[in-house]
Amino acid sequence: MVFSSLPFLFRYLPIVCAIYFILPKNLRNAFLLLASLVFYAWGEPIYVLLMLFTITFGWLSGLMMERYRENRRVAVAVMAGNILVSLGILGLFKYGNFFIANVNRLAGLSMPSLRLTLPLGISFYTFQVLSYTIDIYRGDAEIQRNLLSFGAYITMFPQLIAGPIVRYNTIAKQLNERRESLKLFGEGAGIFTIGLAKKVLLANTIGLFWGEIKAMPPERMTVLAAWAGIVAFGLQLYFDFSGYSDMAVGMGRMLGFSFERNFDYPYISQSVSEFWRRWHISLGTWFREYLYIPLGGNRRGSGRTVYNLLVVWAATGLWHGASWNYVLWGLYYFLFLVGERYVWGILLNQSPKWLRHVYVLCVAMTGWVLFVFEDMFAMGAFFQALVGLVGGGLWNDGILYLLSSWRFVLLAAAIGATPLASRLYRRLEQARPAIAAAAKPILMLAGLALSVAYLVDSSYNPFLYFRF
Repeated sequence: MVFSSLPFLFRYLPIVCAIYFILPKNLRNAFLLLASLVFYAWGEPIYVLLMLFTITFGWLSGLMMERYRENRRVAVAVMAGNILVSLGILGLFKYGNFFIANVNRLAGLSMPSLRLTLPLGISFYTFQVLSYTIDIYRGDAEIQRNLLSFGAYITMFPQLIAGPIVRYNTIAKQLNERRESLKLFGEGAGIFTIGLAKKVLLANTIGLFWGEIKAMPPERMTVLAAWAGIVAFGLQLYFDFSGYSDMAVGMGRMLGFSFERNFDYPYISQSVSEFWRRWHISLGTWFREYLYIPLGGNRRGSGRTVYNLLVVWAATGLWHGASWNYVLWGLYYFLFLVGERYVWGILLNQSPKWLRHVYVLCVAMTGWVLFVFEDMFAMGAFFQALVGLVGGGLWNDGILYLLSSWRFVLLAAAIGATPLASRLYRRLEQARPAIAAAAKPILMLAGLALSVAYLVDSSYNPFLYFRF
């Protein structure tokens, strides 16, 4: 069950919210845990048992570390054990078949695959368990003695399947002391509606355009078609994931939680470093706090800094999927980040803003080719199409007609990927507050109505990050 589905919008969410606010505060975490398990079991009932084991083991590890806090050796052993078990489960389900396939290829063996499907959201909730374990060990957060409250944190349905990754130390107090109100509920509903519109009206629609480009025979693809296609995929991925994240943040606000935003208009960035401070913020923050800094960060000289960045970006790529293209994608960004830090960073900072912006867009769009094609031959053919090596030419009447047919969607997506609309609304609030206040609910209702109409009429409603 996805957020952008009619059963979720008109059955699950209204029922959950109604029961949640009817219950007394001391029962809401328990109900949130139950409702989240039902949400997860809707798609994968068998893996609820795996999630319950992960929750229980993480909670017991925290209690053990608290009990033996004065005995550092025992505390370290418990933390290490939890990390190994959590990453072991993630590795088995997400990377087991990848490992077997590569061993078979290198050693000429024929070991059978594990026949395991990837549990939804396992990358996200595993990282949340790890953040709890590490935060407790560091003393950055107080122990959670209530198993139901801890379970509610791990399984919370707004961010269970696809994030944002909520670190325990940012939400620990809210588990027991959050404040719900009609005002917060309204604010959350507004954020949710914006995310729904981004996902349904922009991501889904522009995804159809990308599908038409991707289906073209490689030998007939023009340079213009290849670049238009990969730009469309980059926009689809952004609106798909940022829209889903906005819906998660909005539902969290409706229930009294404050989740950090996960995207901050990354396509307006003027360096690759800035792009990654704005894209999938919770993942970047997690790797910085729990991997890059513990490895030494940038405190041990340039050689160690480069090594730390290599580890982080190899892990970032592999986190996205058990395929070599994701590893290449992570290493690709590692090279640009190291280059900006040590080679061309000064020159980049001295360049005109428009040139820096073009540079980032070219890097990001080229990187999406590595990201979207798991098949190396298809990836190579698409790269050749980008530079005109497949014989399709620069453009033809077919791609010009296609661009003309989709021009309004592409323009809306390009504008939506910038803060232009929010800036215009803020100016309206300052100049005409009464008009802005009246326009907001009308715009929200219009966005909701159009999104629902799309869902009723269309069967195309994917969510790209489900597989991660």
